[in-house]
Amino acid sequence: MRTAKDVLQQKEKSFLTVKPDVKVLDALQLMNSVNLSYLVVMDDSGFKGIFCERDYSRNVILKGKSSDQTSVIEVMTTDLPMVELTTTVEQCMNILNTRKVRYLLVFDDQLFQGVITINDLLRQVIHSREEVFD
Repeated sequence: MRTAKDVLQQKEKSFLTVKPDVKVLDALQLMNSVNLSYLVVMDDSGFKGIFCERDYSRNVILKGKSSDQTSVIEVMTTDLPMVELTTTVEQCMNILNTRKVRYLLVFDDQLFQGVITINDLLRQVIHSREEVFD
């Protein structure tokens, strides 16, 4: 059975990070340049949250904030579900479905390892249906 660790190992690039004080406009430009839908927000003490396209649309645009005046920390998501490296792909899919989110945070004990997206899981299912489910 495939696990979160397997999914992270098969991703082309694990994740890109930005500091919490980066302006939203700069974060959006970085996301666009690498064709990603999210960035991991980290500072010297570690993981802080995720900044994604949905954060921009809901917490900047719809609230009338300015992209070049607002910092990522003001609008990022911090309450995403967390899984361990040993969590199975099927369990990850169930968590995404139950919590109605697009991202899972993967930790090894307290150490941040990466992000699993719903697209990462769909790729796993498509490429290895037999190994994903019992």
